[in-house]
Amino acid sequence: MKVRWAPLVLAVVLAAVLPCRGEVAPPRAPERAAETVTRGLPKADPVSIDVPKIEATSSLIPLGLNADDTIEVPPVTRPMQAGWYVHAPTPGEVGPSVILGHVDGNKQKGIFFRLKELAPGDKVSITREDGVTAEFAVTKVERVAKDRFPTDAVYGDTAEPELRLITCGGVFDKASRNYLDNVIVFARMISSRSA
Repeated sequence: MKVRWAPLVLAVVLAAVLPCRGEVAPPRAPERAAETVTRGLPKADPVSIDVPKIEATSSLIPLGLNADDTIEVPPVTRPMQAGWYVHAPTPGEVGPSVILGHVDGNKQKGIFFRLKELAPGDKVSITREDGVTAEFAVTKVERVAKDRFPTDAVYGDTAEPELRLITCGGVFDKASRNYLDNVIVFARMISSRSA
């Protein structure tokens, strides 16, 4: 697939992940025919997220790639901080925007501790620096093993503005000090409003 939103024509599709500790390098994206897309909002960095059902509200910090080409995650010492992946579309643009947050960290609950409780129809609001709030409705929630992460479904092109919320989940492996699964929320934009 051709990833239209990757910087400098790099086809970056992240593989597995929000590992809470330790990361996996992203693979290159395969080629795919272009699709007809629905218009979304213009590019504008997101500044905050609000998920009322799970009482999750956070500012958003930019997250890129580490020197070893693994995805950055918010600081584990600040588990209530969420971040947005800067090499994906911004929330409201056509394509899948990606927000990452910890389930826990620093012996505290994280911003996405209750992410697994979301269900289809639940709302997620993203406020952008242009003063527009993009509202999304959850379409599905999945818990998947990190070694079976659905890369294409999460990071692949979409025909409309969509959102992915990702955190760790499942069993905590004490030996590796990492969760074995990811919880992934899929959502689509249903409206936008100006401040």
